[in-house]
Amino acid sequence: MSMNDVALEIAATAARLVVEEGLAFGPAKHRALKVLGLPGRTALPTNDVVESEVRDYIALFCADTQPAELRALRELARVWMLRLKEFRPHLGGAVWQGWATRLCDIDLALFCDDPKSAEIALINQDQRYEVQTVRGLHGDDVDVLSLHSFCEPLNEDVGVHLRIYDLDDLRGALLPDKQGRSPRGDLQALERLLAA
Repeated sequence: MSMNDVALEIAATAARLVVEEGLAFGPAKHRALKVLGLPGRTALPTNDVVESEVRDYIALFCADTQPAELRALRELARVWMLRLKEFRPHLGGAVWQGWATRLCDIDLALFCDDPKSAEIALINQDQRYEVQTVRGLHGDDVDVLSLHSFCEPLNEDVGVHLRIYDLDDLRGALLPDKQGRSPRGDLQALERLLAA
């Protein structure tokens, strides 16, 4: 097998794990190595290749269920964006890109004048959340407030992750990716997707 064939096989296996088990791309690629019995140092496919395989997998095996699941997640994201409107929420990740299934979480970026203000808003809304630190937009560490929100159409809790950014970070947040797509969208952009 050529290096390209191996990368595609890893991507296809990772895609199945993303869709069927809700794994993130990184862990799915590493698990795919184990599933395929490949050495840990094998070159991994890019996230773009995995995303393409995820879309193919959904088209083949989930075409009857995924559109409704995606809509339910986008509607729940809209609820949270309205709830946190003062923090200029932007939807990203699988729910924004359109390949989310019921196992995907909702990723929102909040752009705040004061980083603690979003936490105060959640406390005022009687929301329980956990705080963790992850790599942010510009490679800096950012706080993520993670909570669970019940999604009625899916009849289950969905993870909602709020990445807390400084207001100044909004400028670089909408730069297009390599394929010319915006990596996230504001409430108006989400409303257009829901109306389409």
